[in-house]
Amino acid sequence: MTENGDAATSDRGRVGEEFPDLEEFDDELDRTSTLSLFEGDDGGLMFAQRQALVQLVKEPFISAQTHPREWRALLGNPRPIRSRLNDLFMVLELDTQREVAFKRQAVPEGGGRRFPTLFYDRAWPREETIVLLFLRTRFHTEQAAGNGRAFADRDDIHDYLARFRPAHATDKAADRGRVERAIDNVYKTGLLIGRKTAARFEIARAIEVVMPLAKLNELLTWLRQQNGSEQRSSDVAVDSPVSGVLDAPIPNTDEGVSGD
Repeated sequence: MTENGDAATSDRGRVGEEFPDLEEFDDELDRTSTLSLFEGDDGGLMFAQRQALVQLVKEPFISAQTHPREWRALLGNPRPIRSRLNDLFMVLELDTQREVAFKRQAVPEGGGRRFPTLFYDRAWPREETIVLLFLRTRFHTEQAAGNGRAFADRDDIHDYLARFRPAHATDKAADRGRVERAIDNVYKTGLLIGRKTAARFEIARAIEVVMPLAKLNELLTWLRQQNGSEQRSSDVAVDSPVSGVLDAPIPNTDEGVSGD
């Protein structure tokens, strides 16, 4: 439970929450499986390791806080998972202090032509960027105060974004809709923990890795420039300087999106 009594569990599809029978299946495989899990299986990873690999490819990051099973499997033996990511021209970044892992695109030694990639470039819209900025600032403030956990109220996020709304933006209903969509998009990254429709979220510790303090300062500078330009986000596409973990998620295969 959170400090105000709200449940801080996620509804993103943890195996044990929505599908308890699959959790029993996982446990059975952990105890009894060989490397071969299906007919014609030539894979070299155990079941838990494969789960960790899949989550690393699908999600912007995994952490002990948001993906405890996958994190334990990765931390137990990261080398074979790192090797399989390398086969896809990806590099595993493992932060054991903050208990967060993510992948990034490999870069050829000495420059030259870039490797093929499953990543695609995504410029974060203005609202999503400001939500990330709010979350990182709130997390830093709570840490500085000695609190081990940080929370964000949905209404506080709306109030924060309202501070950066141009004076001529009078359609409050449309603005509120944009902020709600921004919250939903940030939620999908895993940085907000709780029910999708919750009034209050816990901020995932991974926000430290996604947005280090240097990036936070860069975003503050960018936001001051954007706020001074009086450009409304619905009128112009704004490329925010958010980069790294959240810049290049792996798309679903049915989306057919890839790039280099």
